[in-house]
Amino acid sequence: MFECVVNISEGQRLDVLDALSFAAGDSLRDRHRDDTHNRSVFTLIHHRAELRRDVRALASQATDSLDLRDHAGVHPRFGVLDVVPFVALDESDAHVAVALRDETAAWLATTFDLPVFLYGPLPDGSSRSLPDVRRGAFRTLTPDLGPEVPHAKWGASALGARGVLVAWNLWVRGISLDEGKAVAKAVRRPEVRALAFRVGSFTQISCNLISPLVVGPSTIYDDVADLMPVGAIDHAELVGLIPESLLRTQDPLRWDQLDLSYEKTIEARLA
Repeated sequence: MFECVVNISEGQRLDVLDALSFAAGDSLRDRHRDDTHNRSVFTLIHHRAELRRDVRALASQATDSLDLRDHAGVHPRFGVLDVVPFVALDESDAHVAVALRDETAAWLATTFDLPVFLYGPLPDGSSRSLPDVRRGAFRTLTPDLGPEVPHAKWGASALGARGVLVAWNLWVRGISLDEGKAVAKAVRRPEVRALAFRVGSFTQISCNLISPLVVGPSTIYDDVADLMPVGAIDHAELVGLIPESLLRTQDPLRWDQLDLSYEKTIEARLA
């Protein structure tokens, strides 16, 4: 089984999101949207052929429905089909996830004349991270496939192959965005990427736990709490799904605090 976590630059129009969900077919296991980010995360999981079919259908619906020129939101983005990583749920199949990424990237570039940047293992044997792509796209990096300039309507896409990652946010009251940025910088490490955003009356500490079995949600929660006044953390938010193996590393008495549950695991959604 393989996972594809499709980040799409639309989080406000429910009719559009419902059409995108329908296009994702049997592979769709979770949809998370955010009004202020104006972004949604579609988690698709299936066998290789079915996943490839449904990712292409979702991408086609996104290009039919969305125009980056009309988009506004606090989250960084450079395309309507912004970030599309493939994940092998069995690590021994990691090479297949790379093949799924590469064939999907070639299909996007050819079908939609879309610039595509790759991240994860690259054909020349090197590797590139998603932050590398975000920093360098159309500046120090040229697209790996497709035209060398952004598409006028759809921008560009970053397609990756990676291990299991947990997207997880903390919503904090009573601090400024600059203070939030200092907190995000303080909790950053090789296993954790973190940014801060102003979202309404909150400052959001947005984290990607890229080695979640090494540094999990409870560790980051405690690190942020140590840097904040007592009670400043309003709530945690899981974006997408987690493997059950990660859930079992977290104290069950803290699952509610951390926005974790068995129902939010990959295994539960596949059952």
